[in-house]
Amino acid sequence: MNSPFHVAIIMDGNGRWGLKEYNDRNKGHFYGLQNIDKVVKDCIKLNIKFLTLYTFSTENWNRPKKEIDYLFFLFKFFYKKNFNKMFKNNIKIKFIGDLKNIPNDLKIIIHKIEKKTKNNNLITVIFAFNYGSKSELINAFKKISKNKKNNITEELITNNLYTKNIPDPNILIRTGGEKRLSNFLLWQLSYAELFFVGKNWPDFNFFDLKKIINSYSKIKRKFGTVDE
Repeated sequence: MNSPFHVAIIMDGNGRWGLKEYNDRNKGHFYGLQNIDKVVKDCIKLNIKFLTLYTFSTENWNRPKKEIDYLFFLFKFFYKKNFNKMFKNNIKIKFIGDLKNIPNDLKIIIHKIEKKTKNNNLITVIFAFNYGSKSELINAFKKISKNKKNNITEELITNNLYTKNIPDPNILIRTGGEKRLSNFLLWQLSYAELFFVGKNWPDFNFFDLKKIINSYSKIKRKFGTVDE
């Protein structure tokens, strides 16, 4: 029986949910962030050790400024509200992505959370923030090219990604009904099992996650080999 060690989630459908339920996209973002807390608890129950959440992509800067400003407000609210609880519950928090261009006050909160929780080990929750996989790969190649003696290998590229020392996801879940990767962990998801859920992210719950874990457990993962 396969047991997933690392689950990655594209939390899609917040805006559509907000429009449907409240005629307000921002309401969807608010309730979507609240759902993160529930899903982290669900992953702990299922003994998942790594959870990566696609929180804000490099393409999200193309959204209306009003929506972006509200998202950053929500992120600061969420991290401040949940910081002490994450620390006390032995949850380790990491951020991956290009953090140079985000607001300084949010950057300070992020660094504080990472430093405070670095020794926690119940589960590692990774927020992909201002993240784009193509940008991540370009950044890795630039670092590698500085040392002309490097022999390019898969291991070398992996060790220069934002996710260095983090195991690749076993499972990718995308909510919201769309079936694409949207520039998320393109290198790391090479052998992940992909699950696309019709529900929007605020409605995703423990039973949805458990169903996916059960389906994953029945998959014979061959990694290029053949059945004997």
